[in-house]
Amino acid sequence: MSKPQVKPEISSLFMDFAQFFELSLALTDEQKADVYRVRYSVYCEEFGYEDPEAFLDDMETDTFDDQSIHCLVTHKSTGLPAGCVRLVTVEDSTRMPMEDHCDGSLDADFFSHFESRRGSMAEISRLAVDGQFRRRRGEKATRFGDTESLHFAAREKRTFSLIAVSLFLAAAAAADLMRRKDCFAIMEPFLPTILRRIGVTVERVGEDFEYKGVRAPYYLNIDEAIRSGPAELRLCYDVVRSQFAEILLPEGVRKVSKLRPAFGLNGLDSMRPGLPQLLKTMSPESQQ
Repeated sequence: MSKPQVKPEISSLFMDFAQFFELSLALTDEQKADVYRVRYSVYCEEFGYEDPEAFLDDMETDTFDDQSIHCLVTHKSTGLPAGCVRLVTVEDSTRMPMEDHCDGSLDADFFSHFESRRGSMAEISRLAVDGQFRRRRGEKATRFGDTESLHFAAREKRTFSLIAVSLFLAAAAAADLMRRKDCFAIMEPFLPTILRRIGVTVERVGEDFEYKGVRAPYYLNIDEAIRSGPAELRLCYDVVRSQFAEILLPEGVRKVSKLRPAFGLNGLDSMRPGLPQLLKTMSPESQQ
């Protein structure tokens, strides 16, 4: 099977994105509060998925947060939190959110293969992009589309579509480092399409179901989904993974990355001179 190929304009988006946004783990109380405020803005105020009256501090939280690794995208010039995601890890005695919400639609035969190795499982969950950082006019009906409350240059605004993608890569990198190779997610119909366009293929493992809109369960194996992708996707993923390894892995067991660990995603624009040339060599064809 040939590797997915990405249009050159998507390659340049990765470079531009690193100039305007910073991707990080949410470790401090302040960073986690930013995560929960984004979720409150999106899930409670904007789309009404959750009752605002249940979160009087304007921070949307639930019981799965304590077993999660949280990631945050911050807009550099304003310092505003732009998006968030969490990786929910499970053990024999704990569950993933999707097990509570889509059990009836999940492919039971497929899921049964993982029951004996729950320690390898995790769920990518609560991916949200703040309404000020949605890209295209007229997409307010989804959680990843535009508002005009801030004034952004055209070059900056065209990178907004990568906020959700970068968060997905961040969750995948965290899963890889935590040895959670088997990842699940509940997704709206358009997100798998966005991921395919940048070279990430996820496997549908159940039927559509109604949960605050039409949703479906998906699965990805980290090694297969990321490392079989196009070169620039793997490069960006390795940068994120290297950055997170400094925190998630003890010093004695850190794996050597293909990239120097001093670089974070926010340093992509200043990386080795060969990177822009590498991105320009990608094929102009992409998956439909």
